Amino acid sequence: MIHRLGITLLVCLLSVCLYAQELVVLRGKVVNNENQKGIPKVTITVYQGTREEKLGAIGEVLTDEEGGFQLEIPKVEKVYITIPDSLLCLDPGTFYLTDGSFQFVRFDCLKRTSENKEQTIQVLKEESNKQEQVLDNITIVTPKGGFERDLSSVNLSDITPAVATSNRLETGLTTLAGVNSNNELSSQYNVRGGSFDENLIYVNGVEMYRPVLVRSGKQEGLSFINPTMVEDISFSAGGFKARYGDKLSSVLDITYRKPIENKAYLQASFLGAGATVDLVSKDKALTAVMGMRYHNNRLLMNRSDDDGYYKPVFMDAQTSVNYKLDEQWSFSFLGNMTGNHYKYEPNRANVSFGAYNSVSNVTVLYDGREEDKYSSLFGAFTSSYVWKDDNKIEAVFSAYHTQEKEYYDIEASYLLVDQAEYDADPLFGKDIERPAPVKKGIASQFLHARNNYDALALSAELKGKALFRDSDASLHWGVKYTKENIKDRLSEWELMDSLGYVLPAIHPYAALQTQHTVDINRFMAYGEWNKALYTTDAKITLNAGARMQWWKMSESDKSKVVVSPRAQIAFEPSNWDKEMLFSLALGLYQQPPSYREYRGFDGELNPDLKAQKAWVFVLGHQYRFKMWGRNFGLHSEAYYKNIQDANIYTLDNVRMRYVANNEAKAYVYGADMRLYGEFIEGTESWVSVGFMKAEENYQNKGYIARPTDQRLKFGLLFQDYVPSIPNLRLYLNAVYSTGLPGGSPAYVDPYLYQGRLRDYKRADLGFNYVFKDKNIGQNRSWLQGIDQLQVGVEVYNVFDFDNAITNTWMRDISSNKEYAIPNYMTQRTLNIKVALTF
Repeated sequence: MIHRLGITLLVCLLSVCLYAQELVVLRGKVVNNENQKGIPKVTITVYQGTREEKLGAIGEVLTDEEGGFQLEIPKVEKVYITIPDSLLCLDPGTFYLTDGSFQFVRFDCLKRTSENKEQTIQVLKEESNKQEQVLDNITIVTPKGGFERDLSSVNLSDITPAVATSNRLETGLTTLAGVNSNNELSSQYNVRGGSFDENLIYVNGVEMYRPVLVRSGKQEGLSFINPTMVEDISFSAGGFKARYGDKLSSVLDITYRKPIENKAYLQASFLGAGATVDLVSKDKALTAVMGMRYHNNRLLMNRSDDDGYYKPVFMDAQTSVNYKLDEQWSFSFLGNMTGNHYKYEPNRANVSFGAYNSVSNVTVLYDGREEDKYSSLFGAFTSSYVWKDDNKIEAVFSAYHTQEKEYYDIEASYLLVDQAEYDADPLFGKDIERPAPVKKGIASQFLHARNNYDALALSAELKGKALFRDSDASLHWGVKYTKENIKDRLSEWELMDSLGYVLPAIHPYAALQTQHTVDINRFMAYGEWNKALYTTDAKITLNAGARMQWWKMSESDKSKVVVSPRAQIAFEPSNWDKEMLFSLALGLYQQPPSYREYRGFDGELNPDLKAQKAWVFVLGHQYRFKMWGRNFGLHSEAYYKNIQDANIYTLDNVRMRYVANNEAKAYVYGADMRLYGEFIEGTESWVSVGFMKAEENYQNKGYIARPTDQRLKFGLLFQDYVPSIPNLRLYLNAVYSTGLPGGSPAYVDPYLYQGRLRDYKRADLGFNYVFKDKNIGQNRSWLQGIDQLQVGVEVYNVFDFDNAITNTWMRDISSNKEYAIPNYMTQRTLNIKVALTF
């Protein structure tokens, strides 16, 4: 007997013969397979439908001190049961299921030789006068997803209670090692040295798009993902399967829930408000979840050293509709409409920088205004057909339209007063000459832009999967066609003067005047094979696949094709005393250029741009264990990326501008480690640590740091509650990371500027008082009819660290020097929010 916890409640499918509007009583017990003692406080979740359909939860309960549970669930056609992955048994154990109309039933977990095969146990009915529904049979399925398991992904469905800064799910992601973001106003993030454009985001299996003209997190507003609509979240930081798209870095896979009853969710805070509604038809065939959000960043932008008028207004509406025609056919629609309007009239700012014993102060006086608009429409229609053994085929038709406008005329006058020498200032590179001490200096800059961007993308996709249970194998495949039509006008220029000298164009790119209308046609296809092998000593999981993409840009006479092979292998010992898994993922990941990558610094397009490609190697180790009598896991990965035909870029806040010539190569290597589990009983928390090095070599000038070269990262996501007041809960998001490269003045050789920003340090703290939820019931009369009510207080940037996102470079024309003035992010901010469900 292997001495470890074996939980015997795996993932069950219960086929029931039910009538509408009645309840089924489900009773059971979760036990330790070693000593047969019950396990308390295990979360039992019951879902409607099958594991593949993901129709939404219809009940959830915690086991009692003896490991037992009892739950009433609505009468539906099929249900299945899950428990946390950390409690899944790998060896034969015991699960007890009883019901008032049944005899006592006992069965064991599936052994490894048949771990991935379904097994049906007929249940004998006892005569009973109780009016409880009869369960016909029980179906047991693989405990860990079996041969379809994605070894590169981690499940993050528990992070939603602990996200701060306007409830962005991406905030929780940034506490993972390897995922970096120094901009709390943005939903963008870098993964293992990659850029913002190297991340894939899927919602309900449909790929999402991001804006192009957005320059600052202040303008970005809402993330596409609405947290109150989310059911499942999985994330891969590299080495992902062929079924996912042609990007170099990561995949965030979101599934919106399919509701099982009518509900309404309301949220309000100083930063905005939101409302989400779950709708279910009387026959349960039609379900819909619809959400609307309003967000305003003004509170977060209110720095004491930055005086100006902000009017940021961000709104969106989303809907996910599902209709089940019969057992085989189903249809769904995912829609989104956004409207972001950003107005800004700066007035005055005071910036202090330099070493602790030699501080310089810059006063910036502004005149002018900025007005930006970003609006988009997105819709995706999906038709699915499922037949025997959950074999499935899907047709997906989607359309995305975005209109973006960026207009500004802003004059900035910089007054540098009483500057002392600060040789130790980390804002300057080691080889950069420090500015000489001056008593007083002045410079000014005038920025003008009239930029417009309009894009329409239409796509049609056919994909499917075939399960071969007799051989423990599956095949995923897909083909997709996309047509993009883009209209882009770039009109911006810059004036600078210093002590009376006015230079309208001191470099060739000070004035950009371009206009383009292009079409891009893309055809993609993929195939992916999954296989499980069993021996007396181990389970071996194999995955192999490849993607192909053909594309042609209207400005080019040539089309291009890339092929990306990918593979995963995992080894899971079965006769060790410790529960471990070893994995290796490798592949060639190629990223055909998007429109933004085609456009160079001068605004002109390079239609012959090639795809960036990276050989990726990821070596992983997972270890699950008991500590303090609770369940924990340790997930470690080491990785290496060799990047060829790299398209280097500059990064200013969230704006990226590419060189667009494929004349660079790069590499990234590092290691991540995450310790997760119940640091506090009944809650999920984690600590992550990561080290990374990312460098690029442009035109064989030598290797320098990439803009995303963040060497050391520490992240913490912690949840707690007050034992004497279980209604009072706490969460903490904390991040520390070493400084990013500080960038260089516009259109200047970056090899001359290799200084770094200061280390990034930030902690967000939240307190929630729960009046009522699914675990805490209240008999107070005023809470009748309310499913959940909580009031929270959030403190962003608790320790009030001044974190810089980029530098503004002030030019002294007379001495031909550049001064790096940091652009600081948000200060400590208090937010109060209320969440209500009924």
